[in-house]
Amino acid sequence: MSYLRSWFSFDTSSPVTTAEPNDSYPNQPLPVLEVNEDDEDDGSDTAGEDDVPPAFPAINSAQRAATSPSSSSDSSRGFSIPNILTDSALMPPPPAPSLATRRPGVPPPQSSSSLLAPMTTTQPPKRLSRRDKVALAPGFGPLDWGNLKASGQNLRGVDALMRIPPSVLKLHNKKEDAWTAINGKVYNITPYLPYHPGGEKELMRVAGRDGTKLFSLTHAWVNADFMLDACLVGFLVSEPS
Repeated sequence: MSYLRSWFSFDTSSPVTTAEPNDSYPNQPLPVLEVNEDDEDDGSDTAGEDDVPPAFPAINSAQRAATSPSSSSDSSRGFSIPNILTDSALMPPPPAPSLATRRPGVPPPQSSSSLLAPMTTTQPPKRLSRRDKVALAPGFGPLDWGNLKASGQNLRGVDALMRIPPSVLKLHNKKEDAWTAINGKVYNITPYLPYHPGGEKELMRVAGRDGTKLFSLTHAWVNADFMLDACLVGFLVSEPS
């Protein structure tokens, strides 16, 4: 800091020397920069122009050269007349899909303009039999069936699991004593009859026999093991030799 102070300090004790004019260098006047008022752009050159967009296409473009002389002269004035296409130059509309006349499973008539994918079969689909649900009695809904299973009541009707051949299974085909086999397991479906959404009559169709095929065709998404686990009687085995 002392060094900087000595550097920037002014010594007032020393005499100030002034430069005396030297006669060897005469005083010469400094050159004066002259400003030309004509060079200044005051915007007078573009005062009369309007905001007209440039011509499109350009005046010397190939597109403009290909047009007729009348159209090019019109375009140079700032506007162009569009060309009106005739009916022969227009693209024809696509053919009607005729979706209202199509029948499921029947291929459409062959035509060169059809964009539809070819059908995989020529036979109409088979109509599945309609399954109507029946109105269950009060207190026999799915939640009521779950509460009955959780109550601890014996719904099997037997004391221990058994090995049941088809000859024994067919004996239990009555409403008061109905057994069926689903996926190799035999269930006592008598307690479940009033809870079946399809009705007791539909469930009795598999009483006394193996109902795996009919169960898969009707509602394969239903988990029979969970639905009838409390009614498990035994396992279906082949007839003893």
